[in-house]
Amino acid sequence: MPRTIFMNDRLVPEEEARISVFDHGLLYGDGVFEGLRSYSGRVFRLNDHLDRLWASARAICLEIPMSRERLSQAVLDTLIANKLEDGYIRLIVTRGAGTLGLDPNRCHDPQIIIIADTISLYPKEFYEQGLRIVTAATQRIQTAALSPRIKSLNYLNNIMAKLEGLQAGCVEALMLNHKGEVAECTGDNIFVVRGERMLTPPPDAGILEGITRSAVMELASKEDIDCREATLTRHDLYTADECFLTGTAAEVIPVVEIDGRPIGEGIPGPITKKLKDCFHSLVRQNS
Repeated sequence: MPRTIFMNDRLVPEEEARISVFDHGLLYGDGVFEGLRSYSGRVFRLNDHLDRLWASARAICLEIPMSRERLSQAVLDTLIANKLEDGYIRLIVTRGAGTLGLDPNRCHDPQIIIIADTISLYPKEFYEQGLRIVTAATQRIQTAALSPRIKSLNYLNNIMAKLEGLQAGCVEALMLNHKGEVAECTGDNIFVVRGERMLTPPPDAGILEGITRSAVMELASKEDIDCREATLTRHDLYTADECFLTGTAAEVIPVVEIDGRPIGEGIPGPITKKLKDCFHSLVRQNS
């Protein structure tokens, strides 16, 4: 079914959705984006995503040429135009067309693109049986070089690690920072459970502070699960009772094996299952 794309100020058929070959989003990955989910026609935590989009844009001196209110409505309009209630939305802002040089001041007309479609990141059986993942040799970019809090269009660091995972027969890979500490996976945040305590790497480990990550931490608190940010190593993962990943597309998915080592009993654990169920209830109740 042909999709309808929001481009700058209007909805167009996908074959008419075009940007300049001189756009610095294409030439240099100069731009920012957000991935959002809608459930029953409501976008989950839209304001949180827009907060992060504006923060990312501000960090790279990119002015978004639209008000928050108009952009929020454009997201909803794109869902409606594509007749989607449960869908995935990709919201993109590029630097705009410029020269073949790096100078962003020579760019003009930042482009706003909104794509809405269905998504199934992992097969159903992975949610029931759990993922196998491996540790990638590709390190997470140092925070002093590029803040992971900027959700930029340049995802090559993640893609290189993703390739390592795929080449090892896994659909996801763990990334460490330059200290050898656990950061995150290529597209998801990571949690471990040891006893009654749930742990996840802190922002200074080199992670993107995920919207789903925050939601799951809030759910853990409501369920009286002791959830903390803590510096983690692979030892902490190998010796954990449970492990799971969170992300907008992935939602909450268990991990049962890392680097060929079973986690806990090698099956999804009770806390993971509880939070997965709680998250599914949450997204159906509010946006």
